[in-house]
Amino acid sequence: MGRSWGSLKIVAGIFGALALPTVGIALTQFGANTSAIAADTVVVRLGLFTESISVAELQNAAKTGELSGSLKSYTKGLSEEQRRFLLGALGMNVPINVVTVNKLVNTQIGTSILNDFATALARKDKAGVQALRGALVLGSTAPQGLSILSFIAAYPSKRLEIDLPQAFIVARSLNTAFWRTQQFMLAIAPQIDPRTPQIAFPFDPSQPGNAQVKILKLSLNDQKRQRQIPVDIYWSTAATLDKPVIVLSHGFASVRTDLRYLAEHLASHGYVVTALEHPGSNQANTNSALQGKTRVMKPHEFLDRPQDISFVLDELEKLNQTPNHPLQGKLATTNAMVIGHSFGGGTALEIAGAELQLERLKQRCKKNLTSFSEGEVMQCIAQELPENSYQLRDTRIKQAIALNPTTSLMFGETGLTKVQIPTLVLASSADKTTPALTEQIVGFEKIPSPKWLVGIVGGTHLSVKDPSTTLDQAGQPNTPISGGEVVGEQAADVRKYVKAIALAFAAQMTPEAKNYAVFLTSDYAQFASTPAFPFRLVRQIPPDAIAVVKEFVEK
Repeated sequence: MGRSWGSLKIVAGIFGALALPTVGIALTQFGANTSAIAADTVVVRLGLFTESISVAELQNAAKTGELSGSLKSYTKGLSEEQRRFLLGALGMNVPINVVTVNKLVNTQIGTSILNDFATALARKDKAGVQALRGALVLGSTAPQGLSILSFIAAYPSKRLEIDLPQAFIVARSLNTAFWRTQQFMLAIAPQIDPRTPQIAFPFDPSQPGNAQVKILKLSLNDQKRQRQIPVDIYWSTAATLDKPVIVLSHGFASVRTDLRYLAEHLASHGYVVTALEHPGSNQANTNSALQGKTRVMKPHEFLDRPQDISFVLDELEKLNQTPNHPLQGKLATTNAMVIGHSFGGGTALEIAGAELQLERLKQRCKKNLTSFSEGEVMQCIAQELPENSYQLRDTRIKQAIALNPTTSLMFGETGLTKVQIPTLVLASSADKTTPALTEQIVGFEKIPSPKWLVGIVGGTHLSVKDPSTTLDQAGQPNTPISGGEVVGEQAADVRKYVKAIALAFAAQMTPEAKNYAVFLTSDYAQFASTPAFPFRLVRQIPPDAIAVVKEFVEK
């Protein structure tokens, strides 16, 4: 490629600890024998009902784009959206080569993928997983690359049984952007060896402060926009105007307690933290949509969310001026910081100055969404907005943290170049909802300095969330949203590191800035790393590394 791996070490450091065992799969292990017993019939299961479908019928559907024969009869029980998804999936090739597949299936993330597949194929035993591993590797040697059909053709059994509802869940989570993220990381990660930090750290910023945390629950009414906004304010008597007000923005279909552990941690150190709930894109709204009472989300939510934050800051300033109110004189509303997760991360970037640029989004979202990640599909809702650009910056926001944010479509080519304030972006290597490469790494390069990019190797989309909001994910590796989430106690190390860097970042707006700056370094990321979750932090991505990034994205 003509590029020096040495100059890639900075960006590779983000995910450099990704383990790549030397144990590979010899293609000959499944070669000649597999072709002799490859699946020629697929048994599709939907509840108590099953239907046998020939591979020839599936191949014909992929070629013609039409359902026929027993396939057409069987899919009558599916929704129109599911039928379109099935046709799109049959014709989709995964942008990943055999060498990468062979490496990937032997990593921790690859094992998770295999387990996902195993649940869809009702083969959870060791032999079943081994068969899946071989079929994925052999399937990727097909002339057209890895696809559902090449996988079936390589599967070492005459009969392949698929649990269709489970297969839809797995297929939606393993999107093109996720595969490209894995391929990118596998390409650069082996070049980096973890190093031992050469400096000492004065204290542990992940430990709670001395202040006793109180919670004030309010319901704020924005009469102008007819929005009732619930907020939880975490505070203590240690709060002062020397420290910024911190506003938390939750993700799509979620709740204001998403980052409760982080709010409590920051409040224990004397910060006032306000967790708000966006009524047009919270969990309650999604539940109503599932009952057919409303849309999943209206396009105007892309504009309402940052305006919710601005409205909350207005209301906090009123409390700051209210005589005898417990928060009087404690709220630095003109010196605020925002922290958002997922769609809330996109919201945080919006209010930090990133411009919504929708012309390219409107073109992309007219295409088949089969290969899109859930984060991309959600962003496509913005295509219904009448204008092509929107600027929603609030100058009271002086710093921003975006955890696993959505950025790939909603900010167009140059929207992120308009961010006006110091920004920290967090990416997780196993995130299937907002894949790291397309949603965070590419966007980070466009954000002006000062900026920080944090990589959580092995982290998933929900790993940063409060355990109380991920109880439904425990023991459920294949849920529609998660696609195999590492949450709860398993992700305790992730949340500990997030507490440390969020506190250190907030402290940069206080007289204690110098004392905390050391925790926003690659040395501390290495120090805080654990075997399960190596952490990486960089400030810039070299130009030649960006070229590699773009190469993967544009494939």
